Amino acid sequence: MKRAREYIEEGHEWVVDVDFEKFFDKVNHDMLMARVARKVKDKRVLKLIRAYLTAGVMVEGVFISTRVDTPQGGPLSPLLANMLLDGLDKELEKRGHKFVRYADDCNIYVRSERAGKRVMESVKGFVEKRLKLKVNRKKSGVDKAQKRKILGFSFWKVKQPCIRFAPETIQRFKDRIRKLTGRSWGISIEERIKHLNVYLTGWLNYYQLVDTPGILEKLDRWIRRRLKMCLLKQWKAPKTRRRKLIALGVPKATVHLISASRRGYWFLSTRKWLNIALCPSFWENKGLISLADRYSTLRGVS
Repeated sequence: MKRAREYIEEGHEWVVDVDFEKFFDKVNHDMLMARVARKVKDKRVLKLIRAYLTAGVMVEGVFISTRVDTPQGGPLSPLLANMLLDGLDKELEKRGHKFVRYADDCNIYVRSERAGKRVMESVKGFVEKRLKLKVNRKKSGVDKAQKRKILGFSFWKVKQPCIRFAPETIQRFKDRIRKLTGRSWGISIEERIKHLNVYLTGWLNYYQLVDTPGILEKLDRWIRRRLKMCLLKQWKAPKTRRRKLIALGVPKATVHLISASRRGYWFLSTRKWLNIALCPSFWENKGLISLADRYSTLRGVS
């Protein structure tokens, strides 16, 4: 991502986004093993890799054969993809292109739309004729770097290009948080926070390259609101709500505005006195990770 940002800074603001159609589902085992054998001479290792490719996978309890693909999700899959697409790297280097690639994600950076379209047609021909892979015409395209994504990231530019989250990344993040903060999941708030922290830590470790910390502060507020909703669900009875809120410091004169309200949990999670009682320090004491604070630590920002 840093290299891609450098290319954009140099003026290569148009990207040729090459997407391989069902890449992991269309890999020919014999061709792949032939490429692996060029570098790996130990027959025991080759036999083990072949067994990995043909072992099959279990999907929701159903065995699925893997005769012409590579199992996804394991650490070996991106490595095998890199070996298969090494020929593409060499070809792009020979042509002098500015590009970045990880596994089957490949972006080539050029200075104009016209150049991008020319490169796209050339790369399609090479990939389909020489590598026997198919380019997905619908998902591939030539556009400004700000309008395309790679590895969950994208770019935006005011004075200089910055790395940002791709819109789909934020949507996937929120979908996962909604599952972890679902009101029907009958676990304690402490246990829920443990599950959240595991996901938040790994997610931010991956996306720490972004230059847009403001979105993390918004996500922090949204996560805390989701947790307030969960607490209110646990304090379902008005008497329980009243007792808990008074213990948190909500004045007795106003506690009924929350404890006796018939409004939904999501609506009540924004009420003034609830926000004061369940402030960020409350959640910090509960052990909840702050994305904004952890980002500052990872990036060394004081």
